[in-house]
Amino acid sequence: MSTDEITNTDAVATEEILETTEQADNSNHPMTALVADSPAPPAIGDLVEGPVIAIERNAVFVDLAPFGTGTIYGRELLNARDVIRHTSIGDTITAKVVDAENENGYIELSLKEARQALIWTDAEDAIRKKTLLELTVKEANKGGLIMEWQGIAGFLPASQLSTDHYPRVEGGDKDKITNELRKLVGEKISVMILSANPKEGKLIFSEKDIADKDRTELAGRHAVGDVIEGPVTGIVDFGVFVKVEEGLEGLVHISEIDWGLVDDPKHFCKVGETAKAKIIEIKDGKVSLSIKALKDNPWKTAGEHFKKGDKVNGIVIKFNRHGALVSIEEGVAGLVHVSDFPSEEMLRKTLELAKTYPFEISLFEPKDQRMTLVYTGEKKDK
Repeated sequence: MSTDEITNTDAVATEEILETTEQADNSNHPMTALVADSPAPPAIGDLVEGPVIAIERNAVFVDLAPFGTGTIYGRELLNARDVIRHTSIGDTITAKVVDAENENGYIELSLKEARQALIWTDAEDAIRKKTLLELTVKEANKGGLIMEWQGIAGFLPASQLSTDHYPRVEGGDKDKITNELRKLVGEKISVMILSANPKEGKLIFSEKDIADKDRTELAGRHAVGDVIEGPVTGIVDFGVFVKVEEGLEGLVHISEIDWGLVDDPKHFCKVGETAKAKIIEIKDGKVSLSIKALKDNPWKTAGEHFKKGDKVNGIVIKFNRHGALVSIEEGVAGLVHVSDFPSEEMLRKTLELAKTYPFEISLFEPKDQRMTLVYTGEKKDK
């Protein structure tokens, strides 16, 4: 290595040592601590606040000390014209940074985007606090209701409606559901915000949580075994709704309407009629009722005069994939299994609905309400 190269190497090394030493010394300097404690300058997307220092025809200027001056101009000024019209010099405003430093050296601001950001912040706060909102239904579609909150359209799915507002439509016909939901347009409904997605601009509301809370409190006044009497408020494929008290309904499931076969609840009651039922379960604010629990269980008396091996006459009341359901007296029915016939087609040809045939009881367990029968008549082969 030449002398010049050694000299240059030593010089570089000496410079690095001095620089490191200088940095080490500066770490304890008061200015270093002051810089570290200083707030970071505003970045794009930040919300900033400051007093208005000038209002011109084409721009509004805001003092954002110690970082400089913010400006609202161009399209952002046009978007915020309604707010600016009521703003005076000295008023403090909140705005969103859309450019940290534009070509003129100003921090470019947006009042409209700030307002949107604050709304979504309010939405998150409302979710956390479970704030109750009274909103008017603007529109309805087959999926639910559309309502507006702080200028943002939100959606209330039908699945999030309370029992009072849920459309009870037989067979789940979508057109009928939509027609029922349209009846709510113009009404005010108490809701809470279920979720908020600012990126997609989506608000989802729920009425169900409020109703569930109220129902739980009301249901707490009742107990399993209580007998209630109230009007039938709705009839659906799976059962009947009965009013327990104001703000609380109970469901009589189709299996709890009668001891006999119930194919269609409408054949047993009508909306508005008074029904008497027994509370058989209370869970999560939901009340389950039974009408048949107030009637004598026919299986109890059946156990006194029927037994396995008895020859009986029975009426065919229903077909299912397992065979034919046959009633030997009111509320007491058993299965004639399809395996007793060469085919399901032959079973249906031999045993016709609503007709009476001879059978033998092959299984009889009245405590479990179970019975099977064997057809003893002539089987049709054609």
